[in-house]
Amino acid sequence: MSDHDIAAAYLRRSLDVIERAVADPAFNAALLAIARTIEASLRAGNKVMLAGNGGSAGDAQHIAGEFLSRFRVDRHPLPAIALTTDSSVLTAIGNDYGYEQVFERQLRGLGRRGDVFIAISTSGKSPSVLAALRAAREIGVTTVGVTGTAPGAAAMRPLCDHVLAAPSDDTPLIQQIHITAGHAICEIVERNLFTKK
Repeated sequence: MSDHDIAAAYLRRSLDVIERAVADPAFNAALLAIARTIEASLRAGNKVMLAGNGGSAGDAQHIAGEFLSRFRVDRHPLPAIALTTDSSVLTAIGNDYGYEQVFERQLRGLGRRGDVFIAISTSGKSPSVLAALRAAREIGVTTVGVTGTAPGAAAMRPLCDHVLAAPSDDTPLIQQIHITAGHAICEIVERNLFTKK
């Protein structure tokens, strides 16, 4: 198989998973419910927190940046925190309590009732993400799970008020849907808060 064939095959798989997401009523309903939940939380003066591991950490940081800086329009910054960025905090908690608690400890310290926590895990079974979801539930933070359709994703569902499951069990394709859906959510929230008449 040539390099061109590999690239074309990957792009076809990407197109297929995006088309499946667009055609999936449950996926679209979840996306809209999450956008409305975030909008309501921000209107009430609360914040959004995000976390994930590896590529999902990158997605958490990306979406936090879209909220805090801007997405499409110049506007007031929206309070969003990626719990994946402070190396001193991550290494202190990892060293003192174990890696499984790196997001949980931050959530307990920073989270308040009415905030939204977006937990990103392509497998849906990351121990550090699940621990943070349990902590969020205990303190009254609204929980959003962002995952895929692998069997392990079932572990996340009982801990989440909303679940956005990319229609794939292939990690790179799941990640593509996550960032695309994240952008759609940012655009809806930004429009409704700042430009909608």
